Amino acid sequence: MYQLQQVLNIIDLFTSQPKIDFYTSLFSNLDLSSIPEFPPSKFGPRGYSRHALFRAIIVMKAEKFGEISDLIDYLNNNLIIAHLCGFDITKKLPSYWTFDRFLKNFDHKYLSYVMQNQVNILKDFGLISGESISLDSTPIKANTKFNNPKCFSKNKFSKDNQPKSDKDCRLGVHTASNDSSNKNFEFYWGYKNHIIIDSLSGLPIAEVTTPANIPDFDAAIPLLSETNNWFNLEGVNFIADKGYDVKKVYSFVRDTLHGHCFIPLNKRGSKTHKLTDDGHVVCDAGIPMIKDGKEYFDGFIKQKHRCKYYKSKNDSLCPCHHPKYFNGKKYRGCIKYTSISTDYRSSIDRNSIYFKSKYKLRTESERYNSRFKALDFERAYVRNIDSVSNLNTFGHITLLTLAIVAYKSGNIDKIKSLDGLKRLA
Repeated sequence: MYQLQQVLNIIDLFTSQPKIDFYTSLFSNLDLSSIPEFPPSKFGPRGYSRHALFRAIIVMKAEKFGEISDLIDYLNNNLIIAHLCGFDITKKLPSYWTFDRFLKNFDHKYLSYVMQNQVNILKDFGLISGESISLDSTPIKANTKFNNPKCFSKNKFSKDNQPKSDKDCRLGVHTASNDSSNKNFEFYWGYKNHIIIDSLSGLPIAEVTTPANIPDFDAAIPLLSETNNWFNLEGVNFIADKGYDVKKVYSFVRDTLHGHCFIPLNKRGSKTHKLTDDGHVVCDAGIPMIKDGKEYFDGFIKQKHRCKYYKSKNDSLCPCHHPKYFNGKKYRGCIKYTSISTDYRSSIDRNSIYFKSKYKLRTESERYNSRFKALDFERAYVRNIDSVSNLNTFGHITLLTLAIVAYKSGNIDKIKSLDGLKRLA
């Protein structure tokens, strides 16, 4: 009986040595000096170390756990990992509610400091350059019954039917592709995580979490501006999909960052007219119209096209007998307008080889989103935007720290492979 008790006291037996080595190297490359270990308090116990709680959440994401309860079970069954996190394993480990409060109340600025530090380390290594960046968002479904396909609640995707379980989430729509003709989309209650990726290395530079109803282009400029304050984006090549095809994004990249945009056009259901080789609109009857003046606006010119028989009194000249030709007015026939853009957006040659070669780098955003979602981020298991934002940033810090460990250990081919690096530990 005594020998059995001695065996049970050897906690190393419950955790493999490669896993111990993996978390030892992971934590040794995680600088938490910018975070006060214990919150200031004049009364009561100090509570658990915030450094230990921080490392525990890193374990949660490295093990791809979505729920806090899974993390607690893992730490209780792998006490050596809990010890590496910084917990006193001779005492009771933190409860579910301790971790829940930590995620909700932990100041996000400290997470930003840690993430920025990891990015700068990788920049010093030469893995992140920032020459070309890609911005994209990934949806995160809220922890509410309305996101369950088997939920038959009436008007579950109505803006007025806010889920009671999560007051911060908002109604969003997720499409399968950026093709405007693609009808494969779904509504969901939740959030978006907007991520700036270094397009050459496929590693994250910055991120922000917003409710799902915030358009991608509205989140782009504040995120780019904040990132430029600590990570020089001067002259950057900005790559994004059609969701960012708005004038203010182009203006910010060109005028503030002095960079170049690689964004495909989003026609947004605009009408297209058949034109002749010399730029005349062809009417419904197949007859070229005549140009009849221009209106000048900020960034574009509105060209007016009129029926070539607008002064004629001959009713037989219109082959299709268009109702507007018989309008009884002094000037008869159709009027159509075309827009001639003069801004930076319209000056980009999207058919050039250079544009296409740069835009191909946007696939790194798709690849990173897949790796990020693999950490169980497609659905939120917490129920407020503060917890969701913090948990998302923990995921990015985990993947950045993984890249640092891979580089330092000489396994540079594993900077984007969590499972691969675990197997090599």
